[in-house]
Amino acid sequence: MPRFAANLSWMLQEMPMLDRFRAARGLGFEAVECQLPYDYPADELARACQDANLQFVMFNAPPGDLEAGEYGISGLPGREAEFRDSIGQALEYAKALESRFIHVLAGIVPDGESREGCHEVYVENLKWAAETCQEADVGVLIEPINTFERPGYLTTLTAEARDTVAGVGHPNLGIQFDFHNAQLMEGCLTRALEETIGSIKHMQIAGVPGRTPPDEGEMNYPYLFGVIDRLGYEGWIGCEYRPHGGGGGATKESLGWAAEFGLG
Repeated sequence: MPRFAANLSWMLQEMPMLDRFRAARGLGFEAVECQLPYDYPADELARACQDANLQFVMFNAPPGDLEAGEYGISGLPGREAEFRDSIGQALEYAKALESRFIHVLAGIVPDGESREGCHEVYVENLKWAAETCQEADVGVLIEPINTFERPGYLTTLTAEARDTVAGVGHPNLGIQFDFHNAQLMEGCLTRALEETIGSIKHMQIAGVPGRTPPDEGEMNYPYLFGVIDRLGYEGWIGCEYRPHGGGGGATKESLGWAAEFGLG
């Protein structure tokens, strides 16, 4: 049966971040994830997570300069030293939070650079990150991200992520399979899962279009959950979707689909 983690960057936005841990536990979640935890001291996040008796599954490595349009630096030529520093910062958080994974963002291909050149940098940085994080018992994830929301992103298709994992060749590197991104970019989700399941270490769900709750939109998640079970996936599935409205109770109201899994 699928196991779900609350994404605290998208869910429970009706309350402060540190209060979201206990609220997620109250909704039945046993694990959480988030995008960028760096606005909060690691020890405060860790204390809130431990007090709520939750597992912390994953978060993103520092993304670079978001205001300048960056979304990751691991594939950016000339930024290798900055990338290594960013992984050092992420590992400090991962150790405090006892997080299982760090998601390394590939980045937007800069003007004047080729995708091929950026991919070479990406692979070399991932080799270093996978080995470095393994020493801390923290896994590294990469995720194909759709170009509707992130034009120019370096890794956009499941097959590209598989090829990258193969090129890096390190067991500590895996794929974060986001159903929302995969549906927008390629469809054929059953085949993508069947071809990739050996490399998938984390998943995320949301409705398409609009990153809505998963019982809305064009995807048949009850069927897909059956595929996941058939393939023997035992990792967590992050609920990375936007509940409707911003008032109190919005997240709870968005969990009608999850009642059968003991959530809500």
